Amino acid sequence: MLKHVLDVVDLLDSPHADGGTVAKYLEGLFASTAPSIRIETVEGESGSTDFVRVLIPGRHGKASGGTAPTLGIVGRLGGVGARPEIVGFTSDGDGAAAALAAAAKLLAMHDRGDVLEGDVLIATHVCPDAPTRPHEPVAFMDSPVDIATMNAHEVTPEMDAVVSIDTTKGNSIINHRGVALSPTVKAGYILRVSDDLVRLLGVVSGEPVVTYPITMQDITPYGNGVYHINSILQPATATDAPVVGLAITAATPVPGCATGASHEGDIATAARFAVELAKDFGAGRAALHDDDEYRTLLGLYGSMAHLQTLGTNLETTGA
Repeated sequence: MLKHVLDVVDLLDSPHADGGTVAKYLEGLFASTAPSIRIETVEGESGSTDFVRVLIPGRHGKASGGTAPTLGIVGRLGGVGARPEIVGFTSDGDGAAAALAAAAKLLAMHDRGDVLEGDVLIATHVCPDAPTRPHEPVAFMDSPVDIATMNAHEVTPEMDAVVSIDTTKGNSIINHRGVALSPTVKAGYILRVSDDLVRLLGVVSGEPVVTYPITMQDITPYGNGVYHINSILQPATATDAPVVGLAITAATPVPGCATGASHEGDIATAARFAVELAKDFGAGRAALHDDDEYRTLLGLYGSMAHLQTLGTNLETTGA
């Protein structure tokens, strides 16, 4: 996995990084038939970005008419670079690097004959010249497109569960370098941390598993005026499938626009976790949530899906 991470980071650390160069790299890993890679350039108010979506078909996945569940792996970020203001690969780009390294590994496995049970859909975007924006305690990366556009291109109805990988270093809450796991979020409910995911992350990291707190603010959409730790759980506003945030973290607050702050070993840990989860989720050996318990909560307290919206007042006024 580390080889794929090194290749991907080198590829993304360029003012010319785009979806085409990523697709060419991934296609080169497939000796037989070409993989399913979709590239779409989207213009925003502050420039453009290339969305990249990769499908790795499973042995009994939906793409081939099967019923095995599909895992979505989303590399969430503002941009892999903040040029011309800042030169180099940003800390914020770690999520994209992890997702694309996982795609590279899964494609190489598939080409060798190690085909998983279920499909895996991997989505992220590549922008080498994204804007920055103020945030406390350190500056964040911004994006040429808004969160709703990201979700529309990165979260699809085929995904039965989503792991969102995002650099989450710009805070004073997670004082740990490596990776950290969030509770599962589903349709407005913050559920307990998945035992299956804790087991997998412990195996992959070889260390005690670190989890982190999330709040109701974090699982609401950007644009409602409340504080969010970052965009790691924004995919949960766009799907009823369970979503978990795998954070790439630091022991001190690090700006998302900082360069020289990426640790390839931590990116590889996140990517290996995503690959191992894909193996077990598609085969029915791992779940992001206890569905019976979720149904009990629905029966007791009703739907919390309104937390996936901007809220009554904002939606009424069109804000």
